[in-house]
Formats: sequence, structure tokens, C-alpha cells
Amino acid sequence: MTTGSGMTASPFPYHDLTLLPPDATLGHQVAELVRRCPPLDPNSTYCNLLQCHHFAGTSCAALTASKGLAGFVSGYLLPMAPDTLFIWQVAVDQPARGQGLGQRMIQHILSRHICQPVRYIETTVTDSNQASIAMFARLAATLGAADINTSVLFDRQRHFLGLHDSETLLRIGPIAP
Repeated sequence: MTTGSGMTASPFPYHDLTLLPPDATLGHQVAELVRRCPPLDPNSTYCNLLQCHHFAGTSCAALTASKGLAGFVSGYLLPMAPDTLFIWQVAVDQPARGQGLGQRMIQHILSRHICQPVRYIETTVTDSNQASIAMFARLAATLGAADINTSVLFDRQRHFLGLHDSETLLRIGPIAP
């Protein structure tokens, strides 16, 4: 699941924003942020702790001294395709939306040494999450990606027993090194 974004926010309230790899102390804050970002699917706090611990190198926290966690991106390198960064979720707190923070966090991840071999970005999104689809289209253009390919990865009936919308895979790339 990806971006929990919505309406464009008023002027950016986070003047002391720092982008950095998360650590496990942020797991609970991440869980709370995701809960505030529908249509994102909430995970267990334990899952968010693991994201912050095991996947810190491919995830990003947007922190401020004054307001705490403003955004979070969880991602990982695909084990069978280390040139592909899978973005699991992009969560941006309501006051910070509409400012390009999701894209900035992903670009921050891509700038890290661990992502040097990355040539593709993958994510899943439901067709109804137009804000997320638009954000990834802007990201693809910013990165000079040659293409965005789409296909259903997890089908509503076959994988979710009709209880969740189908998840469409977006594959962006290749992107410039």
C-alpha cells in the first residue's frame, strides 16, 4: 500500500524537517501516523518496529524537533531483484501534504549507498488511490524514468477473497543511476 495523501495542505508547517533512516524507537509513531493516513492499511506496531529496524537503510523518516514525525516511507530491495526498490507505504501527516514530501523521502532513500544499484521502483496501489498514482507519476518524471508499467499483482477475489480492492503493481524505470 502507498500514499495516504489527500487534499493540498496550507503552507508547510515543518520548518525544521530532517530526513533520515528510521530506528526502532519510531515504530509506535509510524503505526500512529499510518492510522491517520487512510486509505493506507495499518500494520501492527511490531511490523512497523521491524520496518524501522530491519529496513532502515531503505526507509525514511521525516522528523521535526517541534512536531515529531511528519512522514514515513517504508521500502526494501527485492531479494530476487536487488536493482528494484519496493516502496511499501508512503505516509504523510495531514499538515505536510501537498508539499512533495513523499517524493522527497523516496529520493532521499535513492541517494543512499545501499540503493546505488537501483534502476527500478515498484509499489502497489489501489485504483481508487488517485493521489498515490499521481505522486508516483510525478516521481517517475522527476527521475527521468523511461516507463511506468502496470499490472494487477494481488487480485480482489483471488488474493483478498473480495474483502479488499485489487492492488495494481506500478513498475517505474529504468531510472538514471
